[in-house]
Amino acid sequence: MTDVYQRLAHHLDRLPAGYPATENGVELRILQRLFTADEAEIALCLTMMPEPAASIAERSGRDSDTLAPQLDQMSRKGLIYRSTKGGLPYYMAAQFVIGIWEYHLNDLDEALIRDVNEYLPLLMKENWTKQETKQLRVVPVAQSVSAEMRTMPYEVAEEIIRSQSKIVVSPCICRKEHEMVGKGCGKPSEVCLSFGGGAYYYEENGLGRAISQEEALDKLRIGMAAGLVLQPGNAKKPTNICMCCGCCCQVLKNLKTLDSPAKVVHTNYYAEVIADNCIACEACVDRCQMDAITVDDVARINAERCIGCGLCVPECPNDALVMRRKKADEQYEPPANVVETYVTMAKERGLM
Repeated sequence: MTDVYQRLAHHLDRLPAGYPATENGVELRILQRLFTADEAEIALCLTMMPEPAASIAERSGRDSDTLAPQLDQMSRKGLIYRSTKGGLPYYMAAQFVIGIWEYHLNDLDEALIRDVNEYLPLLMKENWTKQETKQLRVVPVAQSVSAEMRTMPYEVAEEIIRSQSKIVVSPCICRKEHEMVGKGCGKPSEVCLSFGGGAYYYEENGLGRAISQEEALDKLRIGMAAGLVLQPGNAKKPTNICMCCGCCCQVLKNLKTLDSPAKVVHTNYYAEVIADNCIACEACVDRCQMDAITVDDVARINAERCIGCGLCVPECPNDALVMRRKKADEQYEPPANVVETYVTMAKERGLM
């Protein structure tokens, strides 16, 4: 039985975001908690290309009438991804992160949380920090960007939201799992936004609720007030915006352990101190999720740690902090869409 989970782990590791092996096999324990042996065998037949049940059945040698309800059940359990085309369901493999883990928002237990928290630091170390193209990027909060600063629509969370016709909001799985084990931070939970096809999947699976653009913009304001970092998907047309804290978010929490988080984050901005205006009140220190700011006579920003989220700027009572745009040769232009993002990631890992 272990063999099928080893094969599934290898299969997931062949997807763009990866699923690296560990010495103690915690990645296999996670899969055993989530998949039955038969579900694991079925998942091995799926790729990142959406397909109808009939096509998957033909390739896997299974009966289509039997396989179709199994695929539907697996998609509703958050083991694979489901979309609709021409009124028919299509199925594809789900990556572990962002994917299977987030799809288990409503099925968390302490054993799964323990194993995932043991595993994710390794996943971050082996894949996230080493890959040039990431799944997420950071955009500054609107209040930190001056009117004369040149910004692109994909760099402004409000513009991303205004371009969406379908929006679903969900609780943050990171803050939920921390709260379940007594380590919650108390920051707003229902702030994670999904768009387009992903939004339909979240809504149909009971992972979130549909909201208007105006309510989504309200969620942004709530997130900014609470000091949450805005992390949209790494594409000009992202399928999500995460609002993250450095204490619970698996991405930010692991980035904080690095000496130079700024080197592994896609961001086009950085914060700068206007020393003459600084009154050393330390309001910015509490606001920073990356421990990038220290204060003695004035505030000082460690450029190696600043990820350009802009949260410190509107918090300053004396206009001593401003956002600066990076030099032209340091600018990051995200892929056009999520498909291009994952194709790029796959090529970087030598999978294509």
